[in-house]
Amino acid sequence: MLVVLPLSLLAACGGGAPSSPGGSPSASASAAPVPSPVASASPMPTVSGDFGSKANITIPAGQPSGQFVVDTLSEGEGPAVGKGDWVTVNYTAKDWTTGKDVGNSYEANQKPQLFQAGKGQLVPAFDQGVLGRKVGSRVLVVAPPAAGFGAKGNPTLGVNAGDTVVFVLDVMQAVPQDSTVTGAVTEPPATMPQVKDNGKAAPTITVPAGQAPPTDLEKAVLIKGDGKQVQAGQTIVVQYTGVLWSNGQQFDSSWSHGGAQALQVGTGSLIKGWDEGLVGQTVGSRVLLVVPPALGYQNQSQAAVPPNSTLVFVIDILEAV
Repeated sequence: MLVVLPLSLLAACGGGAPSSPGGSPSASASAAPVPSPVASASPMPTVSGDFGSKANITIPAGQPSGQFVVDTLSEGEGPAVGKGDWVTVNYTAKDWTTGKDVGNSYEANQKPQLFQAGKGQLVPAFDQGVLGRKVGSRVLVVAPPAAGFGAKGNPTLGVNAGDTVVFVLDVMQAVPQDSTVTGAVTEPPATMPQVKDNGKAAPTITVPAGQAPPTDLEKAVLIKGDGKQVQAGQTIVVQYTGVLWSNGQQFDSSWSHGGAQALQVGTGSLIKGWDEGLVGQTVGSRVLLVVPPALGYQNQSQAAVPPNSTLVFVIDILEAV
């Protein structure tokens, strides 16, 4: 209920995403069956360059085999990516058929792709190419149309119908859906709601009895993460739970509908209390927010939230892209 706008980077369409100037590897509209990936086929492209930087892809002589190839070029030391994990991937892409560069996420106006592995949100080259690969790995993917952009291609990216595309994927991060933040806890002020950690379950929030709610946004960092700072316009992966100040009743929680969620912050697609309370925080932090009606849903009712409600949230910031 926090989201007003969809996350366009994950749109299941054949063209490029509106928020990615160079286009993005959105899911193909083709319904063709996706072949099972193999580790190698002849001929194969060669790749140079280091993990975390734009790859140099050399296309060999001859036509592609038509097979869907997924090959780990260098293995990372992080956890293996599981189905449903929120994965952050940098990529370099080249059209085998035309020899043209398709694009990469290392350019100044681009961002890594953030998606749920194995959920069909991006083309199979990404969706299946990262499953089982360890964080920190560089992966070569040769994607025939059925594993890439389908029979229609992707005009935004300059990929023609029937083209085979070569991707080099750098697996930067993976966040399982049941993730929570951990670390040294700083207790909030006595005048704010108190929070009890419950491990992998939603934290318990206790609202001060008999106390009038604040009229301004209040925030407290319960656990200070040592990750990057959240910037306006980024997509963040969070676990969160929310209760009403008036009676302490929970009205929403990511724990009750699938686990960690990806939301765009600082752009007006969330309630103002989140935009103001989360921009500037660091990844790995647990943040307590008390949101007055003016920064929440104001005089509008939202499902279990009555009009003019003061809202209390505990939010774990797991990733920011």
